[in-house]
Amino acid sequence: MESTPGSGGRRTAVVTGAARGIGAAVTERLAADGWLVVAVDVCRDLPGVGYSLGTEKELTALAERWPDSVLPVVADVRDQAALDAAVELAHQHSGQLHAAVAAAAVMAGGRPLWETTDAEWDALFEIGVRGVANLARAAVPRLLAAPVPRSGRFVALASAAAHHGLWHLAGYNAAKHAVVGLVRGLATDLRGTGVTATAVSPGSTRTPMLQASADLYGLPDTAEFAGHQLIERLLEPEEVAAAVCWLCGADASALTGTVVHADGGFQP
Repeated sequence: MESTPGSGGRRTAVVTGAARGIGAAVTERLAADGWLVVAVDVCRDLPGVGYSLGTEKELTALAERWPDSVLPVVADVRDQAALDAAVELAHQHSGQLHAAVAAAAVMAGGRPLWETTDAEWDALFEIGVRGVANLARAAVPRLLAAPVPRSGRFVALASAAAHHGLWHLAGYNAAKHAVVGLVRGLATDLRGTGVTATAVSPGSTRTPMLQASADLYGLPDTAEFAGHQLIERLLEPEEVAAAVCWLCGADASALTGTVVHADGGFQP
């Protein structure tokens, strides 16, 4: 565990999309490493998303596994005030925020771009892009409020789709490209402050979102996606979380405005 003056020796993070998948894996790894984590998830299904999202039961179970380390918050990343409150909760418990991880996103598509509905497009961008920006608006002022020398971290989940065109997923491609652009711009805004902004682009990872992708393509399961990765298997959420959590720590001080490709050698 990394010690930080003024926080009782405990580092604090806010993680969105925390009820399951990569967000849950990030929360668990940070908690195991001694962090206090405010775990945020909408915990309900949303228009434009054709599969079930994480539930309050899953978020509660996560918190119960780490009763002294995880604070569950049901909140929508599209709601700026709700994210402001989540960041304030983290600050109240430790006196300082050390990292924010924007993992909330959804999958939608399965048809050509010109057949994508407004509801699908809105879900992709409102959750997967505006949600990242909202977390930055909430968290960055707190990260900058730390005493010099600062070491705050903002990490967003992008995707291999941010770097490759994927069939019938143009909206998802566009949203993930936007996440990378947002992170690069944010890092430039943070120049010289000691606070960094980075993204992680996973490949095909064994999550409910990947199963949703298989369903969009009419595949019986997710196994076919493994063939698009040089490691010739699906990634596990914990593998991607390892990269995310490393970026949250002091050893990642040389990285900002860039993307870590935790993608198993993804090739479309």
